[in-house]
Amino acid sequence: MLDWMAWTWPTASFFLIIAALLVTFTTLAIKFPEVPRKGVLRIETTRGDRLFITLLGSAFINLAWLGAGFGPQPYALIVCLVYATAVFRWV
Repeated sequence: MLDWMAWTWPTASFFLIIAALLVTFTTLAIKFPEVPRKGVLRIETTRGDRLFITLLGSAFINLAWLGAGFGPQPYALIVCLVYATAVFRWV
């Protein structure tokens, strides 16, 4: 069934994690509606906005990590987690 693409466990887990995040954030939005807040960017953001900013920024962090050759890619995950914490805390 999935022969049309060379699925690997890292690729499949990436898409499963994104799907799980979307389901989780949709459920949170339904159960616990929130009022948008203004952070350091001075724009109103919700949890979903901050998730999008985090995913987009993490993609750029990983691309820069690969391009600059800073070292093994799993260390970029640590940088992304710090970035995600900062976005959800202050943006």
